[in-house]
Amino acid sequence: MSRIEKLLEFMKTSDKDSFLQHALALEYIKIDKDEEARKLFNEILLREPTYIGSYYHLAKLLERAGDFDKAIKVYKRGMEEAKAAEDNHSYSELLMALEDIEE
Repeated sequence: MSRIEKLLEFMKTSDKDSFLQHALALEYIKIDKDEEARKLFNEILLREPTYIGSYYHLAKLLERAGDFDKAIKVYKRGMEEAKAAEDNHSYSELLMALEDIEE
């Protein structure tokens, strides 16, 4: 059973589990199913905006798709959440990614 199959099996009983959805989205990225990953990250962040790790990965997907304006907005929103949570590590990662895209 693949990781994706295992995650989908777990999600049958916990379909709104942000950790499982985030893990599934990362697996989708590995096999170039970016749209499926993007949908999951968006769903996570709509339901649980404090799930900071998803901002970085969503913005990277947007960058890869050439949607730089949306990527910048996602990075900035993630930075706001990281700052509010006093998560300096995540804030720094999001800031570095933002600076890279704005150069």
